Amino acid sequence: ISMLFLILLLFFSALFPVAFSCCTKISEEIPKGILRRVERFDVQKADGLCHLEAVILYIEGRKFCVSPRIKKVKKWMKKRLNVHQKRGRRQRRTKIQKREKKKR
Repeated sequence: ISMLFLILLLFFSALFPVAFSCCTKISEEIPKGILRRVERFDVQKADGLCHLEAVILYIEGRKFCVSPRIKKVKKWMKKRLNVHQKRGRRQRRTKIQKREKKKR
């Protein structure tokens, strides 16, 4: 029976890999020091296979699920998104300026 269970588990994990990576429990608070160490993050929506809204923080190969309603997390995510957008715009402008200088 245990062998059959194992085979079924492997079968379903191959068919539905997202279902096994969903956050099932979230933390309602987070120490600020953890946010400094985050390498990347994902937002899990409460639709499809995942039935819980969460922010997934990846730190040193581990994932932490926190509530997207935490003010610190909202502010941190907004800051990170703004920084990435600004960097992309600056790079585009410098490339355009360099091309213009070459033309002159």
